[in-house]
Amino acid sequence: MLIDAHHHLWRIARNDYGWLTPDTGFLYRDYEPSDLKPILDAHGIERAVVIQAAPTLAETHFLLSLSDEHPYLGAVVGWVDFSARNTPEQLDGLSNHPRFRGVRPMIQDIADDGWMLRAELNETFVALTERNLSFDALIQPRHLRSLIELVERHPLLRIAINHCGKPEVRDWRAGDASFNAWQAGMAELARHPNVFCKLSALPTRSAPDWTAATFEAYVDVLMTAFGDARLMWASDWPILERNGRYEDWLRVARRLVPESAHASVFGAAAQSFYRIV
Repeated sequence: MLIDAHHHLWRIARNDYGWLTPDTGFLYRDYEPSDLKPILDAHGIERAVVIQAAPTLAETHFLLSLSDEHPYLGAVVGWVDFSARNTPEQLDGLSNHPRFRGVRPMIQDIADDGWMLRAELNETFVALTERNLSFDALIQPRHLRSLIELVERHPLLRIAINHCGKPEVRDWRAGDASFNAWQAGMAELARHPNVFCKLSALPTRSAPDWTAATFEAYVDVLMTAFGDARLMWASDWPILERNGRYEDWLRVARRLVPESAHASVFGAAAQSFYRIV
């Protein structure tokens, strides 16, 4: 089963996205299941994981309702208020839905780089672990140390690092301090068997006119660190279209991932992590 492990759907009129304004250009329109399904069908992709794009509980319910109407949306990753006292009870209610799999706080938009380590959030991380729900970590390289500490605090929490940890992609050269720091942080996180990683967003982190060679060093790091069983390909559509096309990113990823690992990276890893049927 081929799976796209990360994409977004939204309706502008819902008006809770915040970041989505007319300044975002072509992204400032509705993106519906009917827009995505033909793309998936063209590439034989049977399931897709839809990820929250607004920091509201209403967003979670909206995505769950879409999954009711469109069974190819095999898993939903929503949002909850990590600091609210009733979040464990909210998670219990959401877990009654057959496709609710976890949550994603929008960490990259939070000013405090150590936000995830705040004491008042600990109960929510414990609640996620106890309910076998996942935590999608939307981080940038500046968050790596905090995420490493979080993993050490919660060794059974199921974590999916979004977008390769969002390194700034450029032509790598030996001695590149930012690349080396990212590599070290990802390797440290990968030592923990509960941590998975999404092979996504490299195009939008790079300059235009990227090629397979642009991403080769980054994919090598991730394959070495996570192996095929814990690395899952994703499109990050429609954000991807800021600097690439779905078919081009899929083609390049297939070229860079060893053929022996295709079944896992392009399907089985996501199926296992998100318990997709």
